Amino acid sequence: MNKLIAGNWKMNGSLAANEALVRAVLTGLGNASCRVAVCVPAPYLAQVQALAAGSPLALGAQDVSEQERGAFTGEVSAAMLKEFGTRYVIVGHSERRHLHGENDTLVADKAKAALAHGLTPIVCVGETLAEREAGHTEAVVKRQLAAVIHTNGHCISEIVVAYEPVWAIGTGKTATPEQAQQVHAVLRAQIKAASTHPERVAILYGGSMNAGNAASLLGQPDIDGGLIGGASLKAPDFLQIIAAAHSRGG
Repeated sequence: MNKLIAGNWKMNGSLAANEALVRAVLTGLGNASCRVAVCVPAPYLAQVQALAAGSPLALGAQDVSEQERGAFTGEVSAAMLKEFGTRYVIVGHSERRHLHGENDTLVADKAKAALAHGLTPIVCVGETLAEREAGHTEAVVKRQLAAVIHTNGHCISEIVVAYEPVWAIGTGKTATPEQAQQVHAVLRAQIKAASTHPERVAILYGGSMNAGNAASLLGQPDIDGGLIGGASLKAPDFLQIIAAAHSRGG
């Protein structure tokens, strides 16, 4: 399975900045063997769809409603995302869990809505610093993933999982490759127990992966790529991470 490098722009961007960034990424992609995606704010989906048309760069969204349609002001449905050529959608990012109160059940329902429309949900799981220090890391990530498995059953083979230790997101702190691998191995075992095709499920690392640490993280046996935050907004850094994935066999 080729590695997947997915950029998460979060609430950043402008029409001019997006065009410059996407064009720079496309110019530098070359013959990279890994899969590459950018998850952009909803207002920019059409722009980035047009910029990336005919290229290997896949389009992703940052959230999706669990609802199909109706009186849900401000929400965006999976069907709407699909119309813009969206391939991936992030669900359960720690910022959504902690700033917007999203719980495990809601995250699982969002993953289900995405799958129903042929989108690949990037399901985020991860522990806070307090949970890690209390020795609860494994229990927390297994609980978060178990909710998605319970709701989606046999479709679980079609998801992507992103392990993002909350204490390492945007803080400059990063789990060591060994710490990240330990949690990825736990998630891999959980997926193997629940899925008929566990080999299809990529497990990404999403805690401040950058140009400097990407190679060591991506060298771990159960790290299949990265969910990249700040570094995805800088074309040279994002391309260096992609190059690290390419050098690890794509």
